[in-house]
Amino acid sequence: MSISISSAEANPQVANMFGTAQLSKAQFLDKARQAREERRELKERERAAIQIQALIRRFLCRCWLQREIRREVEDFFEINESAPSKRSALSIFRISRKLLFIFRIKEDKERLEKLCRCILNSMDVENEPKMWYVSLALSKDLTLLWIKQIKDILWFCCEFLKQLKPDILQDSKLVTLHLTMLVTFTDTSTWKILRGKGETLRPAMNHICANIMGHLNQKGFYSVLQRLAVIESHDLFRKFILFLSREAQCRDVCVCLEGSHTLCLLGNLIYLGSLNDKVLEDETAHFVSVLIHMLSYCQKYVSQKKSNLTHWHPVLGWFSQTVDYGLNESMPLLTKQLQHLWGVHLIRILFSDVLSKKLVETQDPTYPLGQTASPQNSLPMKNLFKRAFQKSASVRNILKPVGGKRVDSAEVQKVCSICVLYQTTLTTLTQIRLQILTGLTYLDDLLPKLWAFICELGPQGGLKLFLECLNNDTEESKRLLAMLMLFCDCSRHLITILDEIEVYEEQISFKVEELVTISSFLNSFVFKMIWDGIVENAKGETLELFHSVHGWLMILYERDCRRRFAPEDHWLRKDLKPSVLFQELDKDKKRAQLLLQYIPHVIPHKNRVLLFRNMVTKEKEKLGLVETSSASPHVTHITIRRSRMLEDGYEQLRPLSQNLMKGVIRVKFVNDLGVDEAGIDQDGVFKEFLEEIIKKVFDPALNLFKTTSGDERLYPSPTSYIHENYLQLFEFVGKMLGKAVYEGIVVDVPFASFFLSQLLGHRHSSFYSSVDELPSLDSEFYKNLTSIKRYDGDISDLGLTLSYDEDAMGQLVCHELVPGGKTIPVTNENKISYIHLMAHFRMHTQIKSQTAALISGFRSIIKPEWIRMFSAPELQRLISGDNAEIDLEDLKKHTVYYGGFHGSHRVIIWLWDILANDFSPEERAMFLKFVTSCSRPPLLGFAYLKPPFSIRCVEVSDDQDTGDTLGSVLRGFFTIRKKEPGGRLPTSSTCFNLLKLPNYSKKSILREKLRYAISMNTGFELS
Repeated sequence: MSISISSAEANPQVANMFGTAQLSKAQFLDKARQAREERRELKERERAAIQIQALIRRFLCRCWLQREIRREVEDFFEINESAPSKRSALSIFRISRKLLFIFRIKEDKERLEKLCRCILNSMDVENEPKMWYVSLALSKDLTLLWIKQIKDILWFCCEFLKQLKPDILQDSKLVTLHLTMLVTFTDTSTWKILRGKGETLRPAMNHICANIMGHLNQKGFYSVLQRLAVIESHDLFRKFILFLSREAQCRDVCVCLEGSHTLCLLGNLIYLGSLNDKVLEDETAHFVSVLIHMLSYCQKYVSQKKSNLTHWHPVLGWFSQTVDYGLNESMPLLTKQLQHLWGVHLIRILFSDVLSKKLVETQDPTYPLGQTASPQNSLPMKNLFKRAFQKSASVRNILKPVGGKRVDSAEVQKVCSICVLYQTTLTTLTQIRLQILTGLTYLDDLLPKLWAFICELGPQGGLKLFLECLNNDTEESKRLLAMLMLFCDCSRHLITILDEIEVYEEQISFKVEELVTISSFLNSFVFKMIWDGIVENAKGETLELFHSVHGWLMILYERDCRRRFAPEDHWLRKDLKPSVLFQELDKDKKRAQLLLQYIPHVIPHKNRVLLFRNMVTKEKEKLGLVETSSASPHVTHITIRRSRMLEDGYEQLRPLSQNLMKGVIRVKFVNDLGVDEAGIDQDGVFKEFLEEIIKKVFDPALNLFKTTSGDERLYPSPTSYIHENYLQLFEFVGKMLGKAVYEGIVVDVPFASFFLSQLLGHRHSSFYSSVDELPSLDSEFYKNLTSIKRYDGDISDLGLTLSYDEDAMGQLVCHELVPGGKTIPVTNENKISYIHLMAHFRMHTQIKSQTAALISGFRSIIKPEWIRMFSAPELQRLISGDNAEIDLEDLKKHTVYYGGFHGSHRVIIWLWDILANDFSPEERAMFLKFVTSCSRPPLLGFAYLKPPFSIRCVEVSDDQDTGDTLGSVLRGFFTIRKKEPGGRLPTSSTCFNLLKLPNYSKKSILREKLRYAISMNTGFELS
């Protein structure tokens, strides 16, 4: 076992020495550490002291700088207040930079207000570009800095708006200030720098405004505006309305604002009304009254035409007050505000009393449409079934005047006031009238319910009440008439834009039977206004009412002319005696002239034709074209080659003066060798010449005229320009047609309805619609166009453009409907315009020059006012004769016999019996065409057929015929024959309306030969 002993244990002194040394070392190190920490702390304290001193110095320096800047800003504004026009935009920019550099919301609130006023003042200075704050946006060096500065200023305005309360007077002024800043620098419309030559800068400035607006939106601009929406919470709208409802205060406000700004206030009130249904329902009367007063104020200065005292306004038209052109760019926004007035929402609120009524319904229709429509126009059976399924068994009763509602009741007065409001709107906001009418007709049930409301007025309803109103100058009467006027204006607009399917088959808004009732009311009303002398002295509102009611009446009448919906004789006035009217016309009585001008359809058609013939006769007497005992009319002689009838007629008649064309023209036919043809020198030769000329020029093969698809009616050919001097040729055709009508010679030329409308001058009428006339040109094309109108999808998928591709003689030609149309696609927004443009192009633009030339020639013979009393179908009858069945008794009564024939001759008795009992109506028409060249009888009967219809007994063929001799007359009279004429056919001389009839021995032979002759058309020969 071993034992180990350490050195320390072995030597205690050595151990004490080393322990003491180690202890002193630790103490030394500890002291050194403490010293280091003390030095570090001292340095930290020194550094902290320095930092605190720096911060204090910086704070004091900032305070000093802020005080200096604020003092400088205050000095700037004090000088600016004393001399506001002396500060340039650059100085404002610099002081703004300084203010924004030290800006504190609490401390600098008033300074920002002053800065905003200073900036706005600079924008109002006239003709000082350097003063306009916005001019810095054009500086290359300052543009970005200026944009950042205005963004900061506008956002500070937003920050202040958050804190302001508009219902406090002082705050409301500041709200106005900050909102004005926001409006001014987010819209370029008030920037004077953009006027005149500066207009080219507008796109760039608009871009800057958009940039500023985007910045504000990102920071929450709209949430700021929402805080200002205190109108509803504080019921300010109601207070506005009640304040302005006092007429004197409303007038004062309007006078202070003047027209342009009054309209802006009106737009604001309408927009606020659309947002406050409850107030609007409670204060309808006051709201309507205020709008009427403001519109009436503007209306006083609305002018119908340009003058030295008027200015153009985009909404009001010509305006006789000063127009603030700075508002021009805000007009689209103003229009949007105004549109709320005729929007569905406000119409439902304002017309709630009318729209809330249910139209009485019954289980059975009163009578089917077919009873009032002519057979050819009755609706297809499948459509009747479709309507039956759509409407089930419930059919609305026909609305007729019944009466029973007191006109002084609160309900009637309210509806009348609303109608006055909309009528005043239509007559004041002239440039957006169509927009207003379209809005008012948007609801399908408004107009029929308004008609039902009108039917209930007064003790008996309808006509009597409104005729009494015409003679009363009371406010109540004016309001009732305004209701009628609004109904007529809106209904007329609606029927104008509806197509035939919508009117006759879908029966949108009105049932067809109701149109019959309405047209009867309108017809009587207009007649009474004219016949009672009201229109003679009418002016102002009464004249406007007349034109409104008359316009609606004529739209319905034109519809009925195109496709009948009214019963026979519906338009006639049975209490008007034609003889009395003609007497008054002879005495130049004003009411008779007005009746003929405005509603000639109340006179029976035959009486109007008689009146037309009397007008022609009077002119002939005046021009000395009638044979008298003391003088003979001048005669114009022309020589015509049969092989060149058209060319010779054109060359010899075209240079004739107007009066010579109306006079007597004698025609001598010669053959190609120049030898005169045998003929009787009477008017009949000219009749043949005229008929042959018209037959040639209207032959589609000549390509002056084309025929419509389907019913093959004539209209000018779009490609007729291939003829040399084609316009002069059309003018000549017009003269020939006019001459035929002038002389009462009926010609079998069936014109397309749309072309007849142009001949009458309807195209320039406010009642005319190209789309309505389109079926008379091309029914398939019309169906295709209306299918576009009804297309539910995106119309642009069809790939259509505002152009029309036509195959013109083998070449595809593109016609632009508007400039650049082939690059403009047809969309859902412009498809209605496309339909109207297409219809107008096909019926007018394409044949414009040809139609104008023909009408010019026609009117050189026939005065426009002579034929204005006829509708298009009636004009066709005037040209081509009556489309009624041939009256054989009338023909027999006015027949002249030659060659031994007489009324009791057996051949003549056989002839009339065959025509009456053996021939069909079509064969009788062929017989009339065989002997007169026209299948229709004269409008006024055969007494007016010139020359009169005659029948001559002939013994030999036409080439051997030398006329009647004593022997031939005796043989014809006593039925003595040279030889049996059974192998010969009857012939005719259409120029003399003469039938040449052999003296047949049997009735059966006469029937057989006559039927063969008329079917082979062997007439057109000259005696």
